[in-house]
Amino acid sequence: MGRAFEARRAGKEKRWGEMSRLYPKLGKIITMAAKAGGSDPNSNTALKTAVNNAKAQNMPKDNIEKAIKRATASDAANYDEVSYEGKGPHGALLWVECATDNNTRTVANVKMIFNKNGGQVVNSGSLDFMFTRKAVIEFTPSDAIDLEELELNLIDFGLEEMDVQDDRVVIYGEFTSFGELAKACEDMGVEGYKATLQRIANNPVEFTEAQIDEVEVLIDKLEEDDDVQAVFTNIA
Repeated sequence: MGRAFEARRAGKEKRWGEMSRLYPKLGKIITMAAKAGGSDPNSNTALKTAVNNAKAQNMPKDNIEKAIKRATASDAANYDEVSYEGKGPHGALLWVECATDNNTRTVANVKMIFNKNGGQVVNSGSLDFMFTRKAVIEFTPSDAIDLEELELNLIDFGLEEMDVQDDRVVIYGEFTSFGELAKACEDMGVEGYKATLQRIANNPVEFTEAQIDEVEVLIDKLEEDDDVQAVFTNIA
């Protein structure tokens, strides 16, 4: 996904932060992490990261605690992480990541959304060579953090690139360095960061504003589905 498109999506994410559809998605990831590795964030890196991401999106503390408790409930759902690849309007490529307790329902919904909004799902693996999975950490810059020093220090923990903008800093690294990078940021005093694994387009493509608007209709519809956790595209 291109840097300009990422910035555009980041603006939308801020608006979505208080929307009811976002918190259940964050809660699902917290529950999955707690169920897989235990309910103590201090000994469960995946849970700690999920909680930090939820906090960065202003998810209330009570919601976070309830999501952790759901992992130990007798009727707790078993979620699978699945991905779907597709093409959207004007040939845009999309990678859709989901967390679901019913694969049949999810694939049917994803295919329907693509078909109704000018796209189609393609065979699994078709877009493997078009995207690279990266560790991505975002935070708001502050005077308390020396960004040059941070960049130099994070190189030892897998940093590949640091993109500094007026209102945010984005760190990119190999996906295998995800845990180390997140912990290093925390150890170096970075607060309120959001750490995710993302699919970054290897060859971002330029689209017109009108074309992007059409693709975003499809992306928005996908993100409205409860099972969809993230959508990545090759828009520059």
